[in-house]
This record gives sequence, C-alpha cells and structure tokens, in this order.
Amino acid sequence: MPGTPAGTPPAIVHCDPDPTLRASTSRRRFLSWAGLVTGLAFTPGLLGGAPPAATSPANSAGVFSLGVASGDPLPDGVVLWTRLARNPFAPGGGMGSRPVRVEWEIATDESMTRVVRRGTAHATPEWAHSVHVDVRGLAPAADHFYRFRALGEISPIGRTRTAPAPNARPGALSIAVASCQNWADGYYHAFGDMAAHAPDLVLHLGDYIYEKPIPLDARRGAIRPASATHEAVGLDDYRERYALYKSDPDLQQAHAMSPFSISFDDHEIDNNWAAKVPEDETPLSRFAVRRACALRAWWENTPVRITARPDGTVIRAHRRLAFGDLAEINLLDTRSHRDDQVNGDNDSPQNARTADPSRTILGAAQERWLLDGLASSRARWDVLAQQVPMADLARGRSRAVSMDGWSGYESSRRRVLDGAAHRRVRNLVSLAGDIHRSVVADLRTDYADDSPTRGVELATTSITSGGDGEDSDDGDRELKAASPHVRFGNSQRGYLLNRVYRDRWEAEFRVAPSVRSPRGSLRRRATVTIPDAAGEVDVGQSAP
Repeated sequence: MPGTPAGTPPAIVHCDPDPTLRASTSRRRFLSWAGLVTGLAFTPGLLGGAPPAATSPANSAGVFSLGVASGDPLPDGVVLWTRLARNPFAPGGGMGSRPVRVEWEIATDESMTRVVRRGTAHATPEWAHSVHVDVRGLAPAADHFYRFRALGEISPIGRTRTAPAPNARPGALSIAVASCQNWADGYYHAFGDMAAHAPDLVLHLGDYIYEKPIPLDARRGAIRPASATHEAVGLDDYRERYALYKSDPDLQQAHAMSPFSISFDDHEIDNNWAAKVPEDETPLSRFAVRRACALRAWWENTPVRITARPDGTVIRAHRRLAFGDLAEINLLDTRSHRDDQVNGDNDSPQNARTADPSRTILGAAQERWLLDGLASSRARWDVLAQQVPMADLARGRSRAVSMDGWSGYESSRRRVLDGAAHRRVRNLVSLAGDIHRSVVADLRTDYADDSPTRGVELATTSITSGGDGEDSDDGDRELKAASPHVRFGNSQRGYLLNRVYRDRWEAEFRVAPSVRSPRGSLRRRATVTIPDAAGEVDVGQSAP
C-alpha cells in the first residue's frame, strides 16, 4: 500500500449521496415478556390519538423493520436509536424525501406505565431517516425501557441500562464483547445467546458489516439487496449492507436487550485500510470519498452520540465510559489515525520498521488522551477496548506476527504499556477482536526478552466470520508453540462474556459448534479468572 505522511492534517472530504457513487431476574423476565408485547400500542393517551395496530419487530414491512437499539450509557443518560425503513433495500429505505416526526419515550418498567422522559425527534433523508436521541436526566445504575412511534406505527420495546454514578462503588458489572459478524459466513446464534444473558453493556469492536460481495449461496432463501453482488463502495451500498445485517432477528434481539458501544475496524470500509490509505492501489482521492460514505453509513446505523458523527472523513470515534470506581473503558480507534502497515502488510518477523518510534497506531492526539485518562482514572479495572490485538501472537521459528495489529507498531505499544505502568494502573485489561479466534495472552512491552507483564489481553473470536471453526486448528497450535505467553486459544465462533467484580475479573468464552445451520446454540468453553492487583491468572477449561 502507498505510504502517507504521518501527522498530516485530515482533509474534509464529503460523501456525495448520489446513488451512482455507489443477567438479573427482571431482565430474563423482560426477555420473555418482550416477545409477547413487542409492537403493542402505547398506553392510550400517552402520545395522543388512538393506538395503532400491532406490528412485528422482525421481518416486518413497517417503518421499524430494522429494530431499535441503545448505546454509550452514562450515569444519567443513554443514546436511543432507530432507523425508519419501510423497504430497507429500496432507495432511501422506501421512506421518501421528507423528514418524519418520531416520538419516543423511556420508562422504568417494562410495561411502559412509569414514563420518566419523552420527546420528539425528526428522522431526515439526509441521514437515512435514522434517529439518535441523547436522553439525559435518568437515574444511574438502573434498567430503563424505551420505544418509538412514527407514522402511526409503534416500535419494539427495548431495554437499556445506565452506568453507575461517578462516586458509586458497584460490586459487579457484566460486559459482552463481540467482533466480526460476516453475514455470509453463518447465523448469529451468538447474539441470541447474548440476549438471553442481557449484559449491562455490549462492546462491539468492529467488522459489524463486511464490504465484500456476498455469495449467492449464503443463507439460502434470505432476501438481500441487489448491491450484495458487488463490493460496497458508495453510500447506498453501505446503507443497504447495514440494512441486510440489521434485519437479522438475533442481532435485533441483542440490541433490544442491552446498550451497545460500537467501534469500527476495517471491513466497515475496506480491508486493512490505514487512515488515508486503502488496501489496494485505489487513488487516494477516490478512497477518501469511499471512506466518507462508509463512515456516514456507520454513524447512521449505530447508537452513538452526535459527537461521533463524521464530517466527511474526519471523525472522533474514541471515547471513554466509566462505571463508578469499578471499571473505566477506553474505546479506541486503531484505524483512523494509524501509519500505514509495513512489510507489505504481510505476517512477518519484527524488524527496524516495526520498531520505528515515529510510527503510531493511535495517532499522537489519541495516545495523549489515553495516557491522560489512565493517569486520572480512579477505577479498579482500566480497560482498553480495541479492534486489533495488542499482544504478539507469533507463529513459527521466525516469530512471524501480523503487521495489522500492535505487533507492527512496537513503539506505540511500548509507550502505552510503559505509560500505564508509570501511572500506576492497578489492573490493565485489553479487550480485542479481529482475529477470528479466542486468545488469552500476557501484555508485555517486548516479547523477545523478559519484560514484565503489564496486563492481560482477552481477544474474542468472531460471531460468524470464517465459518465453522474447530476447537484447535493449525493456526492455534502454531500460535501456542511460538508464543508461551498465550494462556488459552480456541478457533470456534462465539463471543466473550465478562463479569467484573471488585476482587476479580471473570471472562467466559462462549462458543458455537456450528454457525452454518439456521438453528444452533452456544456453550462455555473456558472461564478465565484475573485476580485483582496482578495475581496469577487462572484458566478453567471445559471439555472440547
């Protein structure tokens, strides 16, 4: 890939929209109850007028066919999301060219009788008739329930949860971690399982969609947009790809059960892109337009605040979520500000190019933001939630590592890990995705010597990407042979379910025997316990 000057100020390139560019009892109760009441009318009189007829949350031709979601919880607020689409695969989602008035309300009970906030928003064609409501004034550490009304129709009811108050001392927090959900590679059994656990937060670390063409034999019988036969490059392409993914009922159920905090990786735009640089020889000017279109579609389809809305190619996607004094999560952006990958972006041994101190994976501003946040954190657990692994995951006698992860940016890794140690971070946990396998590894500044362990990395496998895996494939065996700092590995599909306590962090790797069949289930493959204050990590494994 061609290089790009480090530190060059970003140019604002706008996307031309022309289509030619182309775990509690109450939560479990709500899960079963929601299946009965989803789509029922608001309590008469709440929003005025007679209640409309019921609609189905999934596979519906109604305006809420893409479901509802919430995200980025604060102690007093959360983002509520929906996107109106009568026909998700038609131009403009079949919604026409006029803004639509959308009413919303949020309550403290699942029957929606104790409404605490309500209001109106306008879904405009400019932003694909998406709605992002930043609700404030809510009680901390509490379940809330929400729904929308537009054009005489009622949305499914969603559940969300606010974060604890800043001075709170919570005893527990549940966090699910997801990554890499290629629609063409299988079914989303992991999201159905995730919805049943109803975690306090879901971290989605990227590859929410894939830009590549979708084979005709994928998910036989499923309706798909005409654009699915070619790679997504224009705004309508990306919008239709999100509509395809978000039409999945298991994904809709997971969004309706828990707030998500969502980042993007490469496939939301282009495989292994790096800041201004595409994977291939596409002219940089053309790639800038493509990136602007893809980022625009990402924002339209995710429950994030307006502060993360892109201005062309300029976006601030990194952000911080605090959960009392128990955990502080730094959601990083390892794509938008990185230097181009070296060594041809091929797995290779580390060398002078990977060690170059001028290269960065975060960019100078984000790196300062991260280190300043670690310095001021009062949390027992400081979390790096990021798209790509931080640990060296080496294979072979030559210790070949990926140039796309932190292994290709050794000085960046050293600055962050040493910086965390100098700032006396008590417990550092990295949550990562991208690699389509589950891995537990030590975090070190250097893996060629006896550098001290600075933390623990928990890498989640893919939801579906890669198709059916196996308990241990050749890559897993090579990884364990060349990387003694790896504590656990598995090559099946699934997700990571974390339960965070004051004295320990428990990570449960949940995997699916198969994602090829429309019917499936998950099981616990391993539980990793990280004790407070750098105790010995324990890995408890179930039978393969």
